[in-house]
Amino acid sequence: MLGRLKFVRLLGAAISLPLSQAFYLPGTAPQDYQAGDKIEVQVNSLSPMLKSNIVSLFTLQNYEKRSLIDISRLHFCQPEGGPQKQPESLGSILWGDRIFNSPFEINMLENVTCKSLCKAIVPADDARFINQLIKDDYGNNWMIDGLPAAEMKRDLQTGEVFYDIGGFALGTPVDSSDQPSFNNHYDIYIHKHQSSRGSYRIVGVLVYPRSVQHSPGSDKPDCFSETPVHLSEAVDSQLWFSYSVSWVDSDVPWALRWDMYLHVFDPKIHWFWLINGLVVVVFLILMVGSVLARNVSKDIARYNAVDLSEDVSLRFGFCPTDFWWPCVMQLVHGEVFRSPQRVMLLSAFAGSGVQLVCIAAVTLVFALFGFLSPANRGGLATMLLIGWTLFSAVSGYVSARVFGSMRGEDWKSNLTLTATGFPVFVFSITFLLNFWLIGSGASGAVPFGTMLAILALYFLISGPLCVAGYFYGMRQGPIEPPVRTNSIPRQVPPAPVVSCSQPSIALGGALPFGAAFVELYFMLTSLFGHRAYYAFGFLFLTFAVVNVTAAAITVLLVYFVLCAEEYRWHWRAFMIGGASSLWLSAYGTWYWISRLSFDGFSSVVLYFGYLFLFATMNFLMLGSVGFLASYFVVHRLYSSIRVE
Repeated sequence: MLGRLKFVRLLGAAISLPLSQAFYLPGTAPQDYQAGDKIEVQVNSLSPMLKSNIVSLFTLQNYEKRSLIDISRLHFCQPEGGPQKQPESLGSILWGDRIFNSPFEINMLENVTCKSLCKAIVPADDARFINQLIKDDYGNNWMIDGLPAAEMKRDLQTGEVFYDIGGFALGTPVDSSDQPSFNNHYDIYIHKHQSSRGSYRIVGVLVYPRSVQHSPGSDKPDCFSETPVHLSEAVDSQLWFSYSVSWVDSDVPWALRWDMYLHVFDPKIHWFWLINGLVVVVFLILMVGSVLARNVSKDIARYNAVDLSEDVSLRFGFCPTDFWWPCVMQLVHGEVFRSPQRVMLLSAFAGSGVQLVCIAAVTLVFALFGFLSPANRGGLATMLLIGWTLFSAVSGYVSARVFGSMRGEDWKSNLTLTATGFPVFVFSITFLLNFWLIGSGASGAVPFGTMLAILALYFLISGPLCVAGYFYGMRQGPIEPPVRTNSIPRQVPPAPVVSCSQPSIALGGALPFGAAFVELYFMLTSLFGHRAYYAFGFLFLTFAVVNVTAAAITVLLVYFVLCAEEYRWHWRAFMIGGASSLWLSAYGTWYWISRLSFDGFSSVVLYFGYLFLFATMNFLMLGSVGFLASYFVVHRLYSSIRVE
């Protein structure tokens, strides 16, 4: 069923509309319930929560909802017959979801007040473990009819009310007694919408936990006690678990039920920084266009009309000022298409980078039009995995064309490096981090069977597609250079500061990163705060701005490099385009220092491991964009100049 979601993330919003509507395709069809029908409550892993609007996390590790699985640690109630794992998609498993059924008995339209769930005894050792989780701000994550159990909060910037899906607190770290209190009672508010006569649909779920100390020795819970529960770390603690259910009428139709969950924080900042990035892009494009159209094209036309045999300065290697740039091109024409060092590695990098660009672009387009609904848990991770598998053919094709164009010889080794280099790197990092998660007992660890499934995807689909793409690229043949390359390399004169590698690389990376770092902040906040990020319209435009910025600044700086008669531009172009990864790594480190509080070494290893992986992907993606844009421009320039 098609529905419309109000959000400010669409491409159409970029043409001055502050709010837009778009279709979104939920992961499941609507479920109609009759009065008295049983409502399933599913539980997910415990996860660290976001404090207010500031990220301050003590750990990155998720723990399974052992409240319903393993009574030896968290001692929550188990369903009759034991907990049963619910089916999940591959992306959901990779995202760290571990979903099980629960013992809650909830029926449509039946309000419940203070119903006991079970009675538990918590040993001192397990109480110490639970108290530590409370101090680390861990929260429960439940789902009812595909909707996450949330808490209603207010955006301090805009005043808007939204449902925070970051979970609800396991307890209060410190209360009036300076001890952690444990939440053992849950007030559940379920919003329903009547779809037809006698049929209802669930459109919202709110849970407000409380800590309630029941009367000692009582055979039933007392949900109205104002005394909180403190789990003793010296002796065993006894407590009841209880819950209340209230059904609330709602005018929100089922198709719009995610509106309250998908809240965009600080939309004005998104718009301001997006417009700022667009201004930078327009400025760069105008600058590059001015250089190529006025300083280059006109000079080339005049230069081509000159009889070189009559110009002594050209014959002796000196260039006149009236058409200096095409003269410089003439001086280095025999070197500019010389095969660079490590051409095999450069072509493999370019292929993997274009593959990542295609994955990101297609995924964002699908997300932009609502195909990656939050109702389809793990849909984003699944889409990324499918894109990585299918676009391996693009990686092989680009690598073959680049390798052939730069006159590479050992194509078999290049094919092997392209097909295995980037996947092996990603597998090595993720598998090492996954083993680290397994060792620390976190639920985010990918099961061994899932790891084998990912490897099977590579060997059965991704690898063969890369080989097929490579052979197709070889059949297309290399891009022939417009000029011949000299047999003896020309000496490179001393370079001015502007064409030195370090300043140019730093400058080239700063502008693309500057266009993206605000959106990066919101992504990190959503990721570590377990909040839904659905500003895909802003993200799509930011992605486009970053790529255009990287291409434009690389072309401009390569122009300055060639003006200095430095013909070794290939790797420099790639480094300039991918240099934003240095700024990204620095920003990630600053974010960790200023916004995150990890008290465990495992969390630090996980954070910097994934940061390194993300920065490397960013380097390959933008580096390939800068290199290919520069290659295209240089090829066009030398195709238009007369070379003697």
